[in-house]
Amino acid sequence: MRVTIAAVGRLRAGPEKDIFDDYARRFERTGRPLGLGPLSLLEVEAKKGGGMGAEAPLLEGACPQGALRVVLDERGAQLDSPALAERIAGWRDEGRRDMCLMIGGADGLAPDLRDRADFSLSFGRMVWPHMLVRVMLAEQLYRAASILAGTPYHRD
Repeated sequence: MRVTIAAVGRLRAGPEKDIFDDYARRFERTGRPLGLGPLSLLEVEAKKGGGMGAEAPLLEGACPQGALRVVLDERGAQLDSPALAERIAGWRDEGRRDMCLMIGGADGLAPDLRDRADFSLSFGRMVWPHMLVRVMLAEQLYRAASILAGTPYHRD
């Protein structure tokens, strides 16, 4: 199952990008034998003055046609890492070819985009910087692949 992260804004060179790239490489290396990957990051430009309403069609347009659409939103389901791994494996085993994880900009995600998503995932009730969420998501994807592969990265 191919994985796309569609996100508002550009992740510029620096520590966040370095960490994201590291976890993305780890995910691809661990996930490929499990039928997970490749991982793509597609960034869309924040619309000045347009807010989340203008960003929603850009995020959706960055997702592959027919992809399972997952939004990251503080109102979403709060899963532990093994439950996320199990959910990803379930989608893969159902024959989903693509999964697209959408991260909004500074204003979050448009309500209609959240309503159209197949699943809403939360990293907790706190609001996180959208650039940092990319890093956290890449790490959780790698962690999920590691759990599914039975490697010792994740410890219960």
